[in-house]
Amino acid sequence: MLTSLYISNIVLIEKLNLQFGNGLNIMTGETGAGKSILLDALSLALGARSDTGLIRNGCDMASVSAEFDYINDNAKNVLDENGIDYNDGLILRRTLSVDGKSRAWINDIPVSIKVLKQVGDEIVEIHGQFENHSLLDAATHLTSLDEYTCLYNSDFAQQLDKTKSAYNDLHTSQRRLKELTEILEKSESERDFLEHNVSELRKLNPQPGEEDELANARAAMMNAEKNAGILNDAIEVLKNGGNSLDEQICSVAHILERIKTEPNPYSDAIDKLYDAANIVAEIGEQIHPENTNIDDIDSIEERLFAIRALARKHRCSCDELPNKLIEMENQLNAIDNSDVELKKSRADVEKYTKIFNECADKLSQMRESAADNLREQILKELPDLKLGSADFMVDIQKSEPSANGTNDVVFMIKTNPGTPFAPLHKIASGGELSRFMLALRVVLNNPNNKKTIVFDELDTGISGATAAAVGARLNKLAQNEQLLVITHSAQVAGFADKHFKISKQSNNNTTTTTVNEISGDERINEIARIISGATITDESIATAKTLIKH
Repeated sequence: MLTSLYISNIVLIEKLNLQFGNGLNIMTGETGAGKSILLDALSLALGARSDTGLIRNGCDMASVSAEFDYINDNAKNVLDENGIDYNDGLILRRTLSVDGKSRAWINDIPVSIKVLKQVGDEIVEIHGQFENHSLLDAATHLTSLDEYTCLYNSDFAQQLDKTKSAYNDLHTSQRRLKELTEILEKSESERDFLEHNVSELRKLNPQPGEEDELANARAAMMNAEKNAGILNDAIEVLKNGGNSLDEQICSVAHILERIKTEPNPYSDAIDKLYDAANIVAEIGEQIHPENTNIDDIDSIEERLFAIRALARKHRCSCDELPNKLIEMENQLNAIDNSDVELKKSRADVEKYTKIFNECADKLSQMRESAADNLREQILKELPDLKLGSADFMVDIQKSEPSANGTNDVVFMIKTNPGTPFAPLHKIASGGELSRFMLALRVVLNNPNNKKTIVFDELDTGISGATAAAVGARLNKLAQNEQLLVITHSAQVAGFADKHFKISKQSNNNTTTTTVNEISGDERINEIARIISGATITDESIATAKTLIKH
């Protein structure tokens, strides 16, 4: 619930710190005292559109903070989505400067105005002459009816869960059928392309790592061919035009042996020449040109280039070609087996459509029964609220399938006999609208999704028994919800759990609005003022005492 509202420099309010309580919080005051300013300030904290006209004259900035100690599940979901911690409660803060800039915080974390409004809409509902929330939006009517149906029919929640599960199955099967159909349409047009490429890949049959093996073999063969030429050059040198080098060395040794001097001075040289001749002869025997088969290198190059060309064609590496073949074979198999898959997928869609429709039809029946009961309960509330000529109905129409079934729901009303039903927000009178919203809130009261509800213009055009009926219903609603009500009715004010008096003072050309909680004699006098006007009489005081219920 809203525990406190701090306002600074908004219109006639200089500084104000209000502490609200559980139940029914009533605000009263003379016309023009500034009751609407409180609503403007609260709305600003909840993410309403900013207006620099709200800034107090002579000030550069206005601010407002609203603190809550209870947060419903819907608000928690928004906070969780935005990573905002709320374990210690919730503080919504908003500032507005004269240059038009507006900033927002939730628990001191800067947020966008959009997020602030999302949270604000979930925890506070305002019904006033110019501002209305929640139930006036037809998008909320289905949820509201479902919440009421849960209270009216204990099996509804389980049936709603079944419907959501059936819809998820249906949606999944429809998506799969669509995917298969698209794949089939696309694949049929690519069958020739796939068959050609599969045949090409199968014929070549590339293997992982084969590119490196072929490249290495090609490089080795090319080196062997070059080496053979080098060895042939060496052999030619050793042969020296027909006479081998070792023979020439031996000839030199033979010539030196013919020296007649004893001992021969060239004996050592002769031995070395013979040794050299032997070494050269051995080298000559070891040197043989490498056996390079030109046909082999051609076949290796042909396969290597073919593999690389296919890799470029399929925009992948050579090692990925085997997987590419498997992928294309699977695509062809999918085309060949598409009729079977398509038939199975269509059967699934048919099966889940039947299950969903059965669940949705049962859900619709439950809603229609609850809607009749809702109409009956609301019509009971209307006469005492001076809306006896009004009528209410729940318009349930067929919609596209969704997780919530196949229903669109709109709350309809007519205020006068003979006029057609129209959507709820078409009601023109602010007072009529607020009282009708009160009737709806009393009947639709959901203890599991508490909000702070604000009513303004609730007592327009009513008095006496009707005003007492409004007060009684506010009191009833306040048992489960926190209510903030601005009223001109003494009967309504008598039901307050907390009563605030709004006053306006002028001093030295400065006008200021103040709000004070009142009790005891001060409260009796305020209710008496509402009854008799500026002059409080003994009779009005006596009447005020009879009206005070708390």
